[in-house]
Amino acid sequence: MSELVLPRVDGVQGARCFVTGAAGFIGSSLVRVLANSGADVVAFDNLATGHAENLAGVREETGREARFIHGDVRDREKLARVLPGADLVFHLACLGVRHSLHSPFENLDVNARGTLSVLAQARAAKVKRVVHTSSSEVYGTAKHVPMSEEHATDPHTVYGASKLDGECCARAYWRCYQTPVVVVRPFNAYGPRSHSEGDSGEVIPRFLVRALVGKAPVIFGDGSQTRDFTHVYDSAAALVRAAVTPNIEGETFNVGAGREIRIDELARIVVRAVGRPELSAEHIEPRPGDVLRLFADSSKAARLLAHQSSVAMADGIADLATRLRALGDDAVRALDANIVVRSWA
Repeated sequence: MSELVLPRVDGVQGARCFVTGAAGFIGSSLVRVLANSGADVVAFDNLATGHAENLAGVREETGREARFIHGDVRDREKLARVLPGADLVFHLACLGVRHSLHSPFENLDVNARGTLSVLAQARAAKVKRVVHTSSSEVYGTAKHVPMSEEHATDPHTVYGASKLDGECCARAYWRCYQTPVVVVRPFNAYGPRSHSEGDSGEVIPRFLVRALVGKAPVIFGDGSQTRDFTHVYDSAAALVRAAVTPNIEGETFNVGAGREIRIDELARIVVRAVGRPELSAEHIEPRPGDVLRLFADSSKAARLLAHQSSVAMADGIADLATRLRALGDDAVRALDANIVVRSWA
């Protein structure tokens, strides 16, 4: 079905890896990259926004099983039971940016306090490294581009603030307790198992699903917003490299593709990719707190982690469209029915 090759990363073969948020979008690709690279994976998720079916097929795709444990990162007692024995911890569990617009207290609780819980138990378990997954949303709108890790952090939403809180706690655990932590800030990921539904819906799968059923993409505002879209395989591979590269404890890394694209241009790319170029985007009111410009400088990750953008955007979008079509017309229509356009309400 897909011509994209699942990455294999050296250095994790036989490692015991504990992944929070494993049934989510990036987490489910990370589980596959780890398993494909020979790691033993424990997938931890409460399925609040992730889906158990996202972990289906891991053995068939990689030749290795991932063991699933249902749990919440705020539950320190459960973490104390299931995390010991891990060599590497990948912390991805969070609630997203749209969720923070209608439920800011819960969002902060999961993203900040949940991170602190994971850090505390990772320290107690004496793990070899924690890779904390933050977000480009900590920057807010770019003040200059491309944006290096030294760019000012000025989050526009509680989500962005909560992710910044989490990464500050991660660096504090390194400084105070020498817990070996690395922080990664992925820019906008897309690819297999990305969310189109509800307040988790991301722009590329939303545009694709709507176009596949003959509906116009919906753009918040005038479409001049820009993003640096990175295929999830590249994001996941960078997370694995952040876990095994020596002597980078306490460091923070941007992970992007190094290409800035306007959202109105993205809409045109998507409708052409599915053979519906006649569909013109519908513009509605701007989304509250929307970041207007993101464009990554990932040169530090390229230099120290050997990060590269290996999946061209045209190939990544074509692959995702193929995967969606393979679900069948009824399934795509069901996905469209679950899209919530004004997901901040």
